[in-house]
Formats: sequence, C-alpha cells, structure tokens
Amino acid sequence: MADNYLEKRYEETLGANKPKVKRIGHTVDELLLKNRSVRGYKKVYAVSREELERIVGVCCKIPSARNQQVLRFKLVTKESGADRVLPLIKLGGALPELHLPFPGTEPEAFIVCCSTVPESPLVDVDLGIALQSMLLKAVEMGLNGLIIGAFNREKLREAFDLPYTPLMVLAIGKGDERIELTPIAEGESHAYYRRDGVHYVPKVRTADLII
Repeated sequence: MADNYLEKRYEETLGANKPKVKRIGHTVDELLLKNRSVRGYKKVYAVSREELERIVGVCCKIPSARNQQVLRFKLVTKESGADRVLPLIKLGGALPELHLPFPGTEPEAFIVCCSTVPESPLVDVDLGIALQSMLLKAVEMGLNGLIIGAFNREKLREAFDLPYTPLMVLAIGKGDERIELTPIAEGESHAYYRRDGVHYVPKVRTADLII
C-alpha cells in the first residue's frame, strides 16, 4: 500500500510540475486538411496584392534543388488584370459537365509561376515544393487556393508581357465550397466527384500507401 501511495504521489507531483507545451498556430495536419483545391470563391472578398506578396514570401524560406532558386512569380489581383487570366484557364477537368467555376464564383487573384531556366526535373521539384508551401500559407491566412495546370501558356505570357514562360498558375481567394476527403482502397477510383453540393476527394488509405 505504501509503495502504491508513493507511486501515485510521484505521478501527481510530476504531472503538476511538468512544463506545459503552448501550442502556437495550426498544426501541419490541420493546415493540410484545410488545404483543398477550391474552384468556387466568394466575390465579396477581394484578395490584395499585399496578401499575395505574403504568400510568395514563403519561397524565401523553402528548399530549392541545388539552391538554384529559379522560380519567379507574377501577382495578379482583380485590379491588375484577373479578367485577362480567366478566359485562359480551365477548372474541374474531371467534371466537364458542370462547367466550373459556377458563374459568380470565379477566382479573382492569381499567382503565375515561372522559371528563369527551361523546365527540367529539378525545376519541377522546386515548383511542387513552392506551390504546396504557398497554398499552406494561404490557408494559414484564412484563404484558399487551387493549382491550375490547364491554361494557355503563350497567351498568358503575352497578356502580361512576362519575361519567362508560365509553368503553373495558383488561384487564390476566400473559398465558397464544401470539400470532404473520403478514404479509398488502392484499387478504387481516384476521380473526385460532387454530390448534394459537396465536393468529395478520394484519398488512398495510409496502409495502402506503404510498401
């Protein structure tokens, strides 16, 4: 009895004196869950150039293959020509029958990602890291985004007189969609779909990712 009493008192004392870890901001898991590909945005919220600059600012802190840092970015807001981007991009390729985005929910802020050197596997590595990092920053700021690979590169380059060929485009805004992840087995369809106004994104379970 004495041993149990002493053990209990020890645990109580240790627990009382154990330093508490103060949580700061979001966890990585929370940011990742909130970082969904949004195709519909609230028009009442106008993304500013300063917000886009904060998002691009993460690229000064992230890894770069061979530390080449070849990526450059064109910031486009509603005031600086978002209407010139919209006709050149396509959203929701897996749901062509919906003609996304719905009228009145189009994105009105973009980050056009370019490279100072020809595209290569190393540039693609940098691009992937940068795109994900910028989207996570946007989510941290209470915004949402979408990586757009379906667009007219040459016309976009001409529209903004860009010195480099665009590789990808990020749409940024305040999301106006409900998106949910749904777990699937390895052999099931990966195609995203919509039902009753909810956008479902299938994700392979952790157990099936491990070999």
